[in-house]
Amino acid sequence: MNWFLNKPWKLTMLLLSLIVVLAGCGKSGGGEIVSGKLNVVTSFYPIYEFATAIGGEDVNVINLLPAGVEPHDWTPRSKDIMNTSKAQLFLYNGAGLEGWVPNFLKGIGSDASVKAVEVSQGVELIYTDEDDGHNHGGGEESEAHEEEHDDHHIDPHTWVSPKSAKVIAENIKNSYVEADPDHGDNYEARYEELSKKLDELDNKFESELSKTQKNEIVVSHQAFGYLCRDYGLTQYAIMGLSPEAEPRAQDIVALSKIVKEKGIKYIFFEELVSDKLAKTLAGEAGVETLVLNPVEGLTSAQEKAGDNYFTLMEKNLQNLILALQ
Repeated sequence: MNWFLNKPWKLTMLLLSLIVVLAGCGKSGGGEIVSGKLNVVTSFYPIYEFATAIGGEDVNVINLLPAGVEPHDWTPRSKDIMNTSKAQLFLYNGAGLEGWVPNFLKGIGSDASVKAVEVSQGVELIYTDEDDGHNHGGGEESEAHEEEHDDHHIDPHTWVSPKSAKVIAENIKNSYVEADPDHGDNYEARYEELSKKLDELDNKFESELSKTQKNEIVVSHQAFGYLCRDYGLTQYAIMGLSPEAEPRAQDIVALSKIVKEKGIKYIFFEELVSDKLAKTLAGEAGVETLVLNPVEGLTSAQEKAGDNYFTLMEKNLQNLILALQ
């Protein structure tokens, strides 16, 4: 301690480093309400990244989902409910991803002023007869979807396509401008920067994937419907919309046959989900495995490496180009 007192600049540097470490924790889940700023709570990583990029210094963004956690599995804690009740905005994907949202919003209470925004609104949703595996908790929203579309389930993985991600980003920007019009010009300017980056990524996907010889991929879970729809690909999934959905033995056999017949060379798996089934199928079919990331969250290693939506999507594109040669 005397050493620090004799060299006060060392103590200052230590304190500054601690502040930087603590300030970076929002990406991993958690955080605190900050007075004097627009406080925004996001349900999981991609929304957090876009919300932070558009909000800049004018907002305080708290992400609920910790690093390395798959959003299909997660449930909120009492602290999450408390923080959200004090925020101005709660941004969630919707489309059936966060089955906990209806009860979460009930837990916040009617006296809270937070506005909940379903940021996937406006995306042309994909419906499938695959079981989504999500626990909807009997929410009114999910019941309405089920009545309207009978036995069909919504594919919630909207953000995986840069085209849909742009719709999500615009919804975030609009919610900011409405909640905090004094900083509206700042939000518009930052959104334009993000929108330009998403357009560039979209153009790169279109250009590169139009050159590939093949257009069929085998993935661990059915998370790439929007990516496939927007860029002319077809996905065969080992599991359904939820990574917890267990495939049957005959499904593995049928997929192995497809892999061999169509000359597919790689089975894609995800970092946040066990690769056991992907490797089983790859071994059965005599092919290799590659990562295709649905960008549902960052691993601790990716977080430390400074990865983000754009770096992960660039890696996805490179792996798709390799697999589709």
